[in-house]
Amino acid sequence: MKKKILLPTDFSKNAWNAISYAIELYKNEVCDFYLLNAFQASGYAMESMMVPEPGEKIFDKAKAVSEKGLSKTLERISMKEENTKHKFFAVSKFNNLLDAIKDIVDKMDIEMIIMGTKGATNASSIIYGSNAILVMEKERNCPVLAIPGEITYQEPKEIVFPTDFKTRIKRRELHYLIELARISNAAIRILHISEGDALSKEQEANKKLLKEYFDSLQYTFHTLHNIGVKEGLNAFVESRESDMITFINKKHSFFGSILSQPMVKNLGNHAKVPVLALHDLRN
Repeated sequence: MKKKILLPTDFSKNAWNAISYAIELYKNEVCDFYLLNAFQASGYAMESMMVPEPGEKIFDKAKAVSEKGLSKTLERISMKEENTKHKFFAVSKFNNLLDAIKDIVDKMDIEMIIMGTKGATNASSIIYGSNAILVMEKERNCPVLAIPGEITYQEPKEIVFPTDFKTRIKRRELHYLIELARISNAAIRILHISEGDALSKEQEANKKLLKEYFDSLQYTFHTLHNIGVKEGLNAFVESRESDMITFINKKHSFFGSILSQPMVKNLGNHAKVPVLALHDLRN
């Protein structure tokens, strides 16, 4: 079955890196890739009543820059991409990035967003670009895979899935993790950072459910003691040279929200690996 992948781009090096990663990750899958550039006209605030329209000089100029950038990106892809399973479509939208993404996810039934963690500014002080954080947090109908700019694609060998076993996870919430593990033949490492107590009956039941969900895959359980969640996750990923971290962005998980600034800064500083944000379908 054909997959539909959204690739937001601001034509930065980081955005190109994420595009390249997506193409390699799905090299054996039939895919439609949608390259999205959301553009705005300088001097106009999106919230204001003053919005430029087609035909106005400022709008047409911004639109032309967007379309030229997309055309160049498609040209660059065609020079490196000879995969007949892949088709590429360019979408130029006058909107802020989040609303543009939400619109195309809904209209085209997109099933995965893959984007860089930093944009054109690439400021070293910005750990995860504000756009990446915003999309991971607010686009709750579609998983988001954020790709650090420093990495080059290597087929994932293991994906780390941190959990406290306290929340019952639905099978469908793990669908895209299971699929990514299958297409890349990666093992899933389920990481529990213990607070010292034995697992409760409820936690044991939730752990058993994960065994059922991952039954057809390679997976192992791991426990770390006497260490904070952020420190433990980073130490585990670094020591094993794991290839990806995934989490379910629940509003009330042991991360609080992983997208709270301390956690995001920590991931950005230390986890030089892609991060897959799945969503709690009950939110």
